[in-house]
Amino acid sequence: MDFESPRLLFREIKKEDIPLIHNMNCLEEVARFNTIGIPSDINQTAAMLQPAMDNEKEEVRSKYLWLIRSRESQKFIGDIGLNLSPPNKSRAEFYYSLLPEHWSKGYATEAVKRIIEFAFDSLKLHRLSAGVATGNHASIRVLEKAGLIREGIGRKILPIRGEWYDNYSYSLLEDDPR
Repeated sequence: MDFESPRLLFREIKKEDIPLIHNMNCLEEVARFNTIGIPSDINQTAAMLQPAMDNEKEEVRSKYLWLIRSRESQKFIGDIGLNLSPPNKSRAEFYYSLLPEHWSKGYATEAVKRIIEFAFDSLKLHRLSAGVATGNHASIRVLEKAGLIREGIGRKILPIRGEWYDNYSYSLLEDDPR
C-alpha cells in the first residue's frame, strides 16, 4: 500500500527501516510532544513497530505505518501512521513525525493531506482524527492547514515524561470540504 504526493514518497515500513525511525524518535525535539517518549534502545523501537509490520499481512487492517522519503533526494524524512477502528465504526486516528531538518518546509502538511486523501478515497472512512498537545504550535498549524477542525480539548490527557498535558482533538469527516 505505497503511494506518493508531489514531493514525497510513502512506503509501508520494513525491518530495515527500524534504525531510521529509532534514531528519529531518539531526538529530544522529536520526542518533546511524543507520548511514547525516547526509546531506551532499538529493541524497544522494534517492538513498537512490529504490530504495524505484522498487520500488513492481515486481510482486514487495523494499522498502517509508512516511511516518508523525499522524492527529490530519496532521503528519509519521517513517518506517518493510521490506527483504524473496527470496520463498522469507519474511522481512524493518524499521527506523524518528521526529522527536525525537514520542519517548516510544508512536508508535514503535504503528508497529512495525502493521508486524508488515502483515508477517505481509498479506505472510504467516515471520520479521521488526530490529537495534538496544546503547546505543539507547529503541529496545530499543520492540522489546521490540512483542513482538520478543532473539536475540543482533553484536559491533562497526555502523559509525557512524567507530566500530564492538555490535548486538542481535531477531525475531518468524509463530507467536510477538503
